[in-house]
Amino acid sequence: MARILVLDDVFDAGILIQKILQKEGHEVKPFTEEEDALRYAGDNRIDLAILDIKLKKMSGIEVLEELKKINADIRVMMLTGYPTIETARQSLELGAEEYCVKPIDKDELKEKVSKVLASS
Repeated sequence: MARILVLDDVFDAGILIQKILQKEGHEVKPFTEEEDALRYAGDNRIDLAILDIKLKKMSGIEVLEELKKINADIRVMMLTGYPTIETARQSLELGAEEYCVKPIDKDELKEKVSKVLASS
């Protein structure tokens, strides 16, 4: 299946996403630190990145920009508990395929991940 990177400033949120998507057969690597996630993406093939918009040092939008520099073809889903028109517009303009509002339920998460991965 797919190799998925998850970046969320809340450790438990990343672990929860990991557990849900591993049951679907995906290889999921959760991160809480932006630099670690970007380094991992530079050293490994990633099919999908799931990024929280509110992070510790950077915004998810900035991480999205950096990921696209590393691999222009990487597919990205944004997650946020603080949705705004501005972050949605920026995310989509920078190449994110999905913009999801937290809390996202596990069925919606699985469905959106499946849809994004199928869109290649």
